[in-house]
Amino acid sequence: MIRHRPLGSGHPYSVDTEQRHPVVPVAGEPLVLGVRSSGDVDAVDLEYSVDGGPLHRVPLTRAQRRSRGQTIDGGHLASAQARLARAQAGWETRLDGLAAENRVRYRFEGGGQSTRWFETAVAGWAPAPDVTGALPGTTTALSDGERVHRVRFALPLEPGEHVAGFGERYDALDFRGASLDSVVFEQYKSQGAERKTYLPMPFAHVVGGRGWGFHVRTSRRVWFDIGESDSNRLWIDAETGPDGIVDLGLFEGDPRAVLAAFLDEAGHPEELPDWVFRLWASGNEWNTQAEVMRQADAHRDSGIPIGSIVIEAWSDESTFTAWRGARFEPADRPHVLADFDFPADGPWPDPKGMIDELHDRGIRLVLWQIPLIKMRPHPRDQVAIDAESAIRDDVLVREVGADGRLRPYRNRGWWFPLGLMPDLTDERAARWWTDRRRYLVEEMGVDGFKTDGGEHAWGADLRYLDGSSGDESNNRFPVAYAKAFGDLLRSAGKAPVTFSRSGFTGSQAHGAFWAGDENSTWEAFRWSMFAGLSASASGILYWGWDFAGFSGDVPTVELYLRSAAAAAFVPIMQYHSEFNHHRSPSRDRTPWNIGERWGDESVIPVFRRFTELRERLVPYLAQSARSAIAAGEPLMRPLYFDHPHDENVWMHPLQWMLGPDLLVAPVLEPGATSWGVYLPAGDWVDAFTGEPVAGGRVVDRPVPIDELPVYVRAEAWPTMGAVFQP
Repeated sequence: MIRHRPLGSGHPYSVDTEQRHPVVPVAGEPLVLGVRSSGDVDAVDLEYSVDGGPLHRVPLTRAQRRSRGQTIDGGHLASAQARLARAQAGWETRLDGLAAENRVRYRFEGGGQSTRWFETAVAGWAPAPDVTGALPGTTTALSDGERVHRVRFALPLEPGEHVAGFGERYDALDFRGASLDSVVFEQYKSQGAERKTYLPMPFAHVVGGRGWGFHVRTSRRVWFDIGESDSNRLWIDAETGPDGIVDLGLFEGDPRAVLAAFLDEAGHPEELPDWVFRLWASGNEWNTQAEVMRQADAHRDSGIPIGSIVIEAWSDESTFTAWRGARFEPADRPHVLADFDFPADGPWPDPKGMIDELHDRGIRLVLWQIPLIKMRPHPRDQVAIDAESAIRDDVLVREVGADGRLRPYRNRGWWFPLGLMPDLTDERAARWWTDRRRYLVEEMGVDGFKTDGGEHAWGADLRYLDGSSGDESNNRFPVAYAKAFGDLLRSAGKAPVTFSRSGFTGSQAHGAFWAGDENSTWEAFRWSMFAGLSASASGILYWGWDFAGFSGDVPTVELYLRSAAAAAFVPIMQYHSEFNHHRSPSRDRTPWNIGERWGDESVIPVFRRFTELRERLVPYLAQSARSAIAAGEPLMRPLYFDHPHDENVWMHPLQWMLGPDLLVAPVLEPGATSWGVYLPAGDWVDAFTGEPVAGGRVVDRPVPIDELPVYVRAEAWPTMGAVFQP
């Protein structure tokens, strides 16, 4: 076997062994051509010609085998590592000296085999008409003579300006002096170290000076050099369609004005019901009805109020429509509740009765989803019917094969590899998909969906049902995913409560979000706070994270309670833990498990104090969200929104305003007995002591484990005092 895939897998941060790199060759840069072969091939040669000239033949050298980024981040499934270990060889060579508009024709030979001939055109950078709003004379275009692939231009940066936003970002609040890009990507843990994100946006605030912001109006990938190579310029390098047009939106004003103008383009959040502001509880090992009710009972018995339960491990892990253990006849149509029999000795003997009982207790239910048809192991029964129907009914994202023909796209990521993906950007296909889940809402009473895993669309060679290619529509997929499930809920008379980790411009209008998968560490805690503030500054109103982390051994008591305290003052308060194969002792992030694991009886009463406070905050949060939606501003917002010309706020980036009246400063380091808090100018009241405090300075506040620094605007204290000191 000898294989060359010019476009590779489409992994945005890794070059596969068998691909061409860069995919669009650039004049003056080396062109690397690679292949993968079976172990019996002991030599591979490249044959190529340039512009129809003489044929050259060069040998390839051995290369480290790489596939879909596995040598970089490994994926998070054991099967990814197994694939990596297969006995297959990598080969590569590089071509230098290529000029703009050269046409290169090439193929590979080895082991008595040869690939087909491939052709590619070399692109070069050249001056282009200025993008409207760009610095004059800075615009260049990357063209191969037939089409423009990218456009690069600069915006001015003045001394003292800070650049923030860009969607959900985990490592900073101010990105001046850094570089990043905007592409939806599943970075499993350590997002702050990798500077990769589930929820990017080509939008930013420029704070200080006159105050302004910008939005690159595209769903394609954009790169930003934010004063890193030139401190006085913000360089933007954007992929384009064949027309080579880049549409840049510029907004004048303070951060509120900039965000309101951006939301007029991207879409405004829709108000969600008050229950979303109550505690969300989840554990991936809550995979039976008995366990879910045991955890609901534990909340009741410990006096810890709860607003919703998220069940991830509810389904058969194949259809994502049927409860695990349910008996039913496979059918080429959406099922209804009457089609199912739930054995009394099964994991879910009466899920409808369970949902009704949770509702009677004031608890809502959210079910986990994934936007794929699972194809490993080989599909059987209902899954086989679903796959055949999806192909027949033409509701899938497709890819361009080596022969130029379209075929169903097979997921290239590590999670659910080779799964089929419904094209949820198409309304007909979205209805086809969500109708198979309709009985869960209309007959069983499910209140929302955790719309997980929206990052599986890789590669420019994908084709959507509207004819668009992957480079244009892959970033749009998670937006459409949340919208499709929101539409399902709305059509059944429910609020459109979706809970997503991935998104892009336009996600603001579709449900709630959490920051994705992360370890139980103090570092991850800080990264998550940056994520919340940058997402909020980009218009994501309903945001939270798996407080204290969801992965690895259980967090320490201190990390758990400090993180829970912070979570009480963000829009979504949620704990969650990953599946740990029912190891003993448990790794659930419930307060009782944390207390039991560490032998600390203080956990439950301290946690109860924060959740009871959260319950009293719900009316304030609901009214503040309503006002924020009307004004086009964040519910949780960095201090620069209220104080854009106060340089001190940048020295304390992980503080925020929650609604109009609360300033929150979480404790983010272990062992702290006091915490420095910057209070902007004005009069404030310590929320827990009732002590008046003058602003315009840093105050050092004692931080016992059952408190965190929260300050109330003095004029709001007559109302808010009863919330904190009932």
